[in-house]
Amino acid sequence: MALNTRKFVNELINQGYTHLCVVPCSFVKYVINEAINNPNIQYLSCASEAVACSVAAGLKVAGSKPIVIAQSSGLANMGSCITSLLKPYDITIPILISWRTYKKDDSEIQHKHLAFKLPKLIEAYGYEHLMLDNRSLNTALKQINKCDKTHTIGIIKKDNFSKIELSNEHKIDLSKYSPRSEYLKKLNELYKNSDCVFIGTTGNTAREMYTFMSDTNNFYMVGNMGGALSLGLGMAKGGKKVFVLGGDGEFVMHMGGLTTAGRYKNEVDLTYIMFDNKQNKSTGGQNTYQSHMDYINIAKSSNFDVAQESIKDIQSFEQALQDNKEMKFIHVKCDIDEITPRPPMSAIVKQKI
Repeated sequence: MALNTRKFVNELINQGYTHLCVVPCSFVKYVINEAINNPNIQYLSCASEAVACSVAAGLKVAGSKPIVIAQSSGLANMGSCITSLLKPYDITIPILISWRTYKKDDSEIQHKHLAFKLPKLIEAYGYEHLMLDNRSLNTALKQINKCDKTHTIGIIKKDNFSKIELSNEHKIDLSKYSPRSEYLKKLNELYKNSDCVFIGTTGNTAREMYTFMSDTNNFYMVGNMGGALSLGLGMAKGGKKVFVLGGDGEFVMHMGGLTTAGRYKNEVDLTYIMFDNKQNKSTGGQNTYQSHMDYINIAKSSNFDVAQESIKDIQSFEQALQDNKEMKFIHVKCDIDEITPRPPMSAIVKQKI
């Protein structure tokens, strides 16, 4: 069974809840879609789970009634906020965590540990937990109210909510740009059988690399979102020529990696290619709400050499790659591709670098 998503969100509004502080997750995409569609609750797309938790704490202290939504792997990102802000200051907010399961050869390995250890992590934070009821709306609302008043985390399982599509006004049309696959094919052509290392960030980027870059030396980082650049910096400091393939959502999650990498500009051979499709494609295509971001100048001020304009075609992309700088940032505007298969365990574990 599944809760009626529209009724669920409207009842949250009726009970005074004001904001959803969210890092998108596919298990909760229908709640996210309804919150985006619904003008009576504020949807706050947050760069990371720690940001979502901290923003929600500020809202609660200011007298609002926020809810935090994230996936189980993101609960680890909240750890410091939970243990050093919420608990010591006795701030209680509903934290709803989707419990990602794990089945060998049918799940991403990033979820393997917490698929079995999530309750223990919650207990280590000093919280209790409950399973959000998917049969009774009234029971589910009572559970959320308990989370609002106590240090209790609500766990959401797959298919907890009925299907809701984003309204057309919130969908993104990028059809004037080439899909990311075309750029990946070009990388495969230019660097096949080379010693270069290509690191793909979590989500569809790593999936598409597996499909379209079969001849390059790839590291498929299926978890640790926001950490691809830092991993690449480490490999580059270890003597490798590294390309990091990131995205707009990944760019902001741990931006300290960008400023840290910039300190070592003259010591490493590192290229950061950011594919900007303006959305969290792997969780339902929700807008990342980052139109205010000037990615190029942020990278430039972090000490990267940058292509002065965003890349919008394959020819310009190839020209930017030929720039002989040792620490480059390339911003590519691209369309989305159809979902491709996730890399099998054998390809992930292999990680030939």
